[in-house]
Amino acid sequence: MTTFTSSTPQGEVLRSTTNLMGNADTGFGPSGARPRPFGFGRNVVATPIREPAVLRRHPHLVRFEDVEADLDLLIDRAINAIMDGEPTEDEILGHYVHIASLVRAVSFREGKLLEYAVERVARANPNVLVLTQSLKLPLVKAALEAVSGNDWSSLDGVKLDCESPAKGSYTPDLIVVNRARHTAYILDLKRSLASYGDTSRLEELKTKMMAAAMVLPDWLYKTQKRLMVDTVEVAIVDGASRPSDHATGIWALSEIDDLLEIDGAAACLAELRRRFGIRVQQLLEMEARKAIGSEERIVEAAATLIPPKPPRINLNGPDRTFEEEMAARSFDEDPLRDPWDEERFERFDTIDDDEPRPVFFRIGYARRPGAH
Repeated sequence: MTTFTSSTPQGEVLRSTTNLMGNADTGFGPSGARPRPFGFGRNVVATPIREPAVLRRHPHLVRFEDVEADLDLLIDRAINAIMDGEPTEDEILGHYVHIASLVRAVSFREGKLLEYAVERVARANPNVLVLTQSLKLPLVKAALEAVSGNDWSSLDGVKLDCESPAKGSYTPDLIVVNRARHTAYILDLKRSLASYGDTSRLEELKTKMMAAAMVLPDWLYKTQKRLMVDTVEVAIVDGASRPSDHATGIWALSEIDDLLEIDGAAACLAELRRRFGIRVQQLLEMEARKAIGSEERIVEAAATLIPPKPPRINLNGPDRTFEEEMAARSFDEDPLRDPWDEERFERFDTIDDDEPRPVFFRIGYARRPGAH
């Protein structure tokens, strides 16, 4: 009896060569439809892959070891750019200004790092073209009016001339074109959407992205060697991978596989962020040690942070009685003298009741002090 051992690597599934006309699950959901970002236009559905949904969802695969060298190089460049910044002196931050400068630089460089990493990982799908340079899309007046006055779903199929009168422009982080599907994605990558929660900036960003989407087909045709698409979709990608809301265009970075149609893309980017985080924390720790110096300086700094307690003011007079106060003073002046010497006190019946004297405060607007 002869035993045949499969040479298929563990954890992968090959395309099935049988039952091509069956209704096998494609990994895009029970109905076979892929999740869509916030967009409009005809969604061209490619021939589904006849393979089990487990282990593989998309026809292309990328492993971190395949892109490790390139992603590590991107991390090195980002760290070097962060360190090259020269902070401006700040009277409040003092010698800690370098730490604040690093934190601000990290926020900016992480976004750029994600852009370059997505472009590198996307090469695993030969059908995907990632545009990163000169992406200044005009905000055509008609597009802005259409977006502000209509529901997004009612604009399906509307395409405007990119050379029409415009009110400014919008530059996306990436434009991803799937040439097999004739679909273009306008992507805006954010390291985190936490700061957008209670502001109107997120809605303003969506308005710009949707207005730009209406002129993108014409813009691609005229500026990218007659590249043609019939579907444009927009997505704001949250690098922190908080819960997404595809109906409003919010995608988690952990879902980038479905946008690029590449298995393992999200895992590569997660490992990239983990390594970048380690490098950043090491850099911050090193800068913090420089700022703090020795242990003695830590103790001195801690002592100066604790303000001295202000003296207590008793508006109702001393806590002790008049006799006790005078007795304490007499002990201080002459400890050999009788503290109850009659010469030192007035008669009891001549002493007013020990009632608190009224304290008067002035309340009003600040005034310039008068001349002495």
